[in-house]
Amino acid sequence: MNAVVGSGGYAKAALDNGTMMQSAAEHKGCRTAAKTAQAVCGSQTSQGDLPSEIWEKVKNHPCYSEEAHHHYARMHVAVAPACNIQCNYCNRKYDCANESRPGVVSEKLTPEQAVRKVLVVATTIPQMTVLGIAGPGDALANPKKTFKTFELVAKAAPDIKLCLSTNGLALPDHIDTIVRSKIDHVTITINTIDPEIGAKIYPWIFFNHKRYTGIDAARILTDRQLQGLEMLSERGILCKVNSVMIPHINDQHLVEVNKAVKARGAFLHNIMPLISAPEHGTVFGLNGQRGPTAQELKTLQDACEGKMNMMRHCRQCRADAVGLIGEDRSAEFSTDQIMKMDVKYDLATRKAYQDRVEDERAASVVAHQQELTQFAAETRAITVLVAVATKGSGLINEHFGHAKEFQVYELSTSGAKFIGHRRIDVYCQDGYGEEDRLSTIIRGIHDCHAVFVAKIGGCPKSNLIKAGIEPVDQYAHEFIEKSTIAWFRSYLDKVKSGDVQHEKRGDAAIRQGALISAA
Repeated sequence: MNAVVGSGGYAKAALDNGTMMQSAAEHKGCRTAAKTAQAVCGSQTSQGDLPSEIWEKVKNHPCYSEEAHHHYARMHVAVAPACNIQCNYCNRKYDCANESRPGVVSEKLTPEQAVRKVLVVATTIPQMTVLGIAGPGDALANPKKTFKTFELVAKAAPDIKLCLSTNGLALPDHIDTIVRSKIDHVTITINTIDPEIGAKIYPWIFFNHKRYTGIDAARILTDRQLQGLEMLSERGILCKVNSVMIPHINDQHLVEVNKAVKARGAFLHNIMPLISAPEHGTVFGLNGQRGPTAQELKTLQDACEGKMNMMRHCRQCRADAVGLIGEDRSAEFSTDQIMKMDVKYDLATRKAYQDRVEDERAASVVAHQQELTQFAAETRAITVLVAVATKGSGLINEHFGHAKEFQVYELSTSGAKFIGHRRIDVYCQDGYGEEDRLSTIIRGIHDCHAVFVAKIGGCPKSNLIKAGIEPVDQYAHEFIEKSTIAWFRSYLDKVKSGDVQHEKRGDAAIRQGALISAA
């Protein structure tokens, strides 16, 4: 392997600014430690042992905190259309409302349009705490538009956190501007540290007014990515690294990527499944490159989690996404619509709403811990996966037929651990169930022992039971963690009494290409 390291003065693994950043990076997983209610990685309702500066950056950031993503919203503004590299998994589309994946937008915005949209959204959705620029190209391939947008937003809505996503090629050239712009969170997509693997992912890059291809292109890109990551970490910027898992190309190698980015100060690693449906028109999709199964993805994430914080709640959002992670309300905020809306940005109202959100979070944690006391003297080795239909707020509050996705939890005597989500096509259309969709939904949660819903009809219920998945609707509108642990305790009692024979479920399919909204 030809691992490439950062160049010049940025090639050290131990960061000078590192006491704060290193202690943050050493947290293992952004969630609550189940037995103790100790906040881990700043993801819950208490600071734990996180440095105060880090806690303030992550406590209500839905991408940097698994717990926060149940309660807080984000938005992306599509002001950056150009890109300086080509990826075999990417095909940017404009004026597209039917695909939910990076690089896709319904319309592009000017910085001035973007800031008005931010104010309208933040007024309409008071739990919106984060603005990100993630394309549809690369934020730093469009630096004037990107930083102008951040400048305008910082003046108009100073309480909103600013995030930037980049492929990293131009990153080292903009570190000072990022710091001056008060951008506290940067995401870098790093799929490999081996140029030979990189040549299979990136056909070309455009750098210093020249096009590079093959291994040369991959080597330059990797070097710039790692250099930029080190520079940001030295300046106290929280960095999330995104990596696309591509079976038989970089899947085994991503363990090495995980080690490399942790050594350079990354706070969070997000390993995402390749989206390769042929209809998207990507090189990988047209060549038949498959994405990972649910079990393959989980196994890799588990292998890396012991080394650094892992993000498992990513939805691979569109470049114009609006709302809670897992929902998209962008259709409500087209340019024509926002120009007609009154903008009354009220910081006090937003803060009051968010205070109520924090009360909800605290109540959820307390309920979870109270349920866990039933396991105080028990350490059974059994673990199960369950799927949950939710609209957010940490509640089981979605009808089976209306769900666009299921959130998946791993249950054990240590608690309920969020491990990911499964996108699905909506079962109910115009009030009627689409029976041909039911089989794909079941394949998407085939590894789960149960599915928790607010309500479910007789037909899908019977089909789920036939498939060995228990439909659970008795916990409607209750907290997810508390309810799933209560069910799991009952499940263990049935196993102990012999009423149920525990068996491990099979693998599940990661659904690609689902619509972003129901008809």
